[in-house]
Amino acid sequence: MAISQIFWILFLILILGAAFFDLFLTERKKRALSLKQAAFWTGSWIGLALLFNLLIYFFFGSEKALEYFTAYLLEKSLSLDNLFVFLIIFSFFDLSLFSQRKVLKWGILGAFLMRAIFIFGGIWLLKSFNFLFFVFGAFLIYSGIRLLLRKERKIDPQKNWFLRIARRFTRISTDMKDSKFYFREPGLGLWITPLLVTLILIESSDLVFAFDSVPAVLAITQDPFIAYTSNAFAILGLRAFYFVLANLLPKFIYLKNAIIILLTFVGLKMILGQFYHVPITFSLAFILITIAISILLSFLKMRKQHV
Repeated sequence: MAISQIFWILFLILILGAAFFDLFLTERKKRALSLKQAAFWTGSWIGLALLFNLLIYFFFGSEKALEYFTAYLLEKSLSLDNLFVFLIIFSFFDLSLFSQRKVLKWGILGAFLMRAIFIFGGIWLLKSFNFLFFVFGAFLIYSGIRLLLRKERKIDPQKNWFLRIARRFTRISTDMKDSKFYFREPGLGLWITPLLVTLILIESSDLVFAFDSVPAVLAITQDPFIAYTSNAFAILGLRAFYFVLANLLPKFIYLKNAIIILLTFVGLKMILGQFYHVPITFSLAFILITIAISILLSFLKMRKQHV
């Protein structure tokens, strides 16, 4: 058996085991995740991702290890904007922390499946149609410009296509029904609760973000193993990461600017990469410096406001 096959098996065992533990076994405790618990699990999942990165270094070399770490860091950075939208959606429906945890569980499971489809489909397209490097690169730059011009994030459930489709087949209740997704009313049929409406919005927003994050990761590497494992480990623990960042995201004033810069950079890298090889070390350094500067400027801005 080839080393790559062994690593696919190892990855599947690790990711499925960790995901099952994170999303199902910890769910037995019928209470919201505390900030201390969320910080502990966030650190644990990041540690597992870095341990896997170390294994890649020993068995596949420094180049593949750098690709994995850069792709992982990029996906984690882009997920911050995704989590901010999740926060707005949860605030819109005024969900309790426990209900948010339940929605995130199923939302993350959907994200694993969607990213697999997008990554493997994207790699196949890039290998089959070389001109798509320019299309994907231009789309990432467009995404950065679109984010730059967008003044604020607004959530309007009435305009969501997936929710409109759901309304054609069932009724929507205003009752949470003890955090259930749906229930049956005698004589009235099936009803869906605000919790399922929230999940529909979460999944559809993650689908939109996949259009940005997957091409961004493919700008770093077209190795399907590195692309998907880095993405999957970045998604793992996203629920705990959300509860850590829920209090910190509003303070991350320059998050939007960092995301714009990163999207534009990886878009240019994807296009220019057809003429000149941009070293992976440069990409990693650029991402790290961008994140560090945005955090520093946000901290200084908040400090100045409280003086």
